[in-house]
Amino acid sequence: MACGDRIAAPMGPVVTTISIDAPRERVFEVLSDLAYRPAFCDHFADEYHLQRLESRGIGATARFYADARGFPMWMETVITELEAPHRIIERGHGSRSDRMAVGTAWELVEGPGATTELTVTFWAEPEMRSDKAKAHLGASRWYRKQWLKALKRLRDMLESGEPIESMHVGGASRI
Repeated sequence: MACGDRIAAPMGPVVTTISIDAPRERVFEVLSDLAYRPAFCDHFADEYHLQRLESRGIGATARFYADARGFPMWMETVITELEAPHRIIERGHGSRSDRMAVGTAWELVEGPGATTELTVTFWAEPEMRSDKAKAHLGASRWYRKQWLKALKRLRDMLESGEPIESMHVGGASRI
């Protein structure tokens, strides 16, 4: 098989799970609204921008800069599937010229009492040799660490009961 005929090896998937002492519906509500993401992902997702006025539901889109040492890149994520309150699928692109497909899946399982078992799965499908090399040089390890930190921050925010800060599209009506 020639090199050009090979299917690109995906990065990951990177899988991280955490238990949150909050009802599954509340966790789903926060995750399905991209305006809340900077509150718990801003340690690795810089320059976060909502791409549409509606930040919730299918079609909601955000763009951000993943500032990984040695392999920083712009990424876009779009909510493509919602199965309330069980699952959210996001697809998008990253890297130079958005040449690499990326995906994120959020799975919420009801636990005992009012707890939620939350699993996030992140993957990338690099096409270029340079992107594949970065995946082998520690990108998966870096993303696993960042997603684990994000889930811990989300857990702490939800369990505190305090309102979670959301962002707005610049110039949008606040009425």
